[in-house]
Amino acid sequence: MKSVFVGRHVRLSVLFTLFGATCLAQRYPGPLSPEQSLSKLKIVNGFKVQLFAAEPYVLDPVALEFDEQGNAYVVEMPDYPYEVEPGKGKGRIRLLKDTNSDGRVDKSTIFAENVTEATSILPWKGGLIVTAAPNILYLKDTDGDGKADVREVLFSGFFQDNSEAQVTSLRLGIDNWIYANNRGQSGMVTFSKTPGVPPVSVRGADFRFRLDKNKFELETGPGQFGQAIDDWGHRFFTENSIHIQQSIIPWRYTHRHPYLGLSKFVVNISDHQEIMFQKTEAPYWRAERTRRRNQNFKEANVNRVEYADGHFTGASGGTIYTGDGFPKEYQGNFFVTDVSGNLVHRDILSAVDKSPVMVAKRGAQEKDVEFLYSTDTWFRPITFTTGPDGYLYLLDYYRQHIETPVSIDDDLKADMDFMAGSDKGRIYRILPDNANVKNVKVDLKNTSSAKLVAVLAHPNGWWRSQAHRLLIERGDKSVVPAVKALLNTSRDARARLHAIYVLEGLDALDAAVVKKGLQDAEPGVRENAVILAERFPECLPQVVQKINDPANRVAFQAALSLGEFNGKDVVPALAKVIAQYGQDSWFRTAVLSSNAGSSAELLAALVQQPSFSQKEEAWKLGFLEDLSAIVGARNNKEQVHAYLETLSQPALEKGAWQTSLLKGLKKGLGKATGANAALKDAVGNIKTDSGADVKASVLKLKTLY
Repeated sequence: MKSVFVGRHVRLSVLFTLFGATCLAQRYPGPLSPEQSLSKLKIVNGFKVQLFAAEPYVLDPVALEFDEQGNAYVVEMPDYPYEVEPGKGKGRIRLLKDTNSDGRVDKSTIFAENVTEATSILPWKGGLIVTAAPNILYLKDTDGDGKADVREVLFSGFFQDNSEAQVTSLRLGIDNWIYANNRGQSGMVTFSKTPGVPPVSVRGADFRFRLDKNKFELETGPGQFGQAIDDWGHRFFTENSIHIQQSIIPWRYTHRHPYLGLSKFVVNISDHQEIMFQKTEAPYWRAERTRRRNQNFKEANVNRVEYADGHFTGASGGTIYTGDGFPKEYQGNFFVTDVSGNLVHRDILSAVDKSPVMVAKRGAQEKDVEFLYSTDTWFRPITFTTGPDGYLYLLDYYRQHIETPVSIDDDLKADMDFMAGSDKGRIYRILPDNANVKNVKVDLKNTSSAKLVAVLAHPNGWWRSQAHRLLIERGDKSVVPAVKALLNTSRDARARLHAIYVLEGLDALDAAVVKKGLQDAEPGVRENAVILAERFPECLPQVVQKINDPANRVAFQAALSLGEFNGKDVVPALAKVIAQYGQDSWFRTAVLSSNAGSSAELLAALVQQPSFSQKEEAWKLGFLEDLSAIVGARNNKEQVHAYLETLSQPALEKGAWQTSLLKGLKKGLGKATGANAALKDAVGNIKTDSGADVKASVLKLKTLY
């Protein structure tokens, strides 16, 4: 009897096990081979996708870069989503090779291992800069065996407790600075090249650095996994549910004084919200978690809805396409992935009238479909890079689950294997339908500096960037005449801008070069020339002229840069900016960000501008209130006294001018440090209910100043 019971129990256990496995298989499908997964990829008409690399040659890829010899280095992150101690993880950097030139990797060697939390790389001086929280490393192979034997810590002190919010996305800008995302995380960062310099707090910011000048400074952000810099130096980045943001004002301007009162200098520029056309169903855990959350919102009377699919939740890897392998209309397009939606999205970037903010629009082919999508739920596109061949390379992390366990309810993750797929990884090549694999031979390492100058005019941005970097690394000033000749003769505006910044990197920039740039036919060149003009006081008249530039982005940069100059012409010029562009909040912020643009003198200049003072408008009153708040918060006795004198002019007593000015002044003085008891009492008693109240309050403040 016992044996019969045992036999029946075993059979039932097997049945339940098989039933459970069947349910689990239905709930979470299994993996596909590289070829099978490739067949599930669908792309818009005119393009095709090829497999460039797959397991076992690459596993868990998160970053890919081609160096000056065309070598493909890929960063692998097998430990995700679990945290490990620095130096104890299984992270690797591999060197991939296509030995038979058929367009597919057939050999890989480990360049570096135990690189914990590595997320991005950038070629530099024959090695690689690597973001690997809490550090940024420099790795190099000096003996030619293909393995890094130099391992130097360049920076340390970055946040390291969440792999989804760590230092990443190294990008070399046109301006010779290397930019990286920090997700705004806290950290006290030290730079090994500047011993003795106090650590820099990076909380709330991204950052940039120069290894040729040993500089490190904060930059506007924060961005997450994905940073793109276009040909003219404009920064864009991704952040989970916001697939494209633009950095509008660099940190160095927004922190010229501590009274600006704003904290966000980035903006979502998508004109189609966060809708994506996903072709895979939401996984069971996400659908159930979303159902639970929406039920909780309803019960708590919270006006909020969460979506399980069809909306960006895992946007990453934002990249500007600068290659020459796609049709011309794809130049400068923004590509971004969504790892949860199993797709690639494309945006076309366009300027906006009278604003520095761009707009991101869908392409004509993609009004109701994405540029690329898969029906394989394991397909986890994570980022891109442009290759020497001009094509776009797409990295597929290929995991069953991509989310971190900490954000999923315990009962839902009980049957989820977060490491499923850690033995897999794919890299795809995206190219036009009528194109073939190019066996491009690259040897810029052994190319003379003189010949590198000509490469600055290459139609593929990858080649231009490599040549630019090598010229800066070498510091060979013998090429200065050739670079200036390129600036004077090239028909390609991108090459002309490269030439200007190569001269800057070689310490060969002068006012004559900058003035030439200010007259360039391309707005992007003029905009950067305005930035560089800040170094040359004699360029002030030309910068003032740029207020009237037909390109609003150039005029905007002039508004920012004018605050870096001294002289009697600066304040009137800033007042003119407000009169012409003040309806745009970003132009107003640009002016207020400088000391000259937030001074009593600016108010006096605006009173003298008929186009500003003769017609009362809401935006003008708002600007004056903001200006007054800064003047008050600064609480400089001489400046407040001058401000009160201007505020008392008869021209400002009409309408709401004086009331708005006093409201702002009250707000600012209330925050001023070092205010005495009499001032605090007077500020507390300021009233703006009537004209008589305003006059009385102004008179009271005058007695204190």
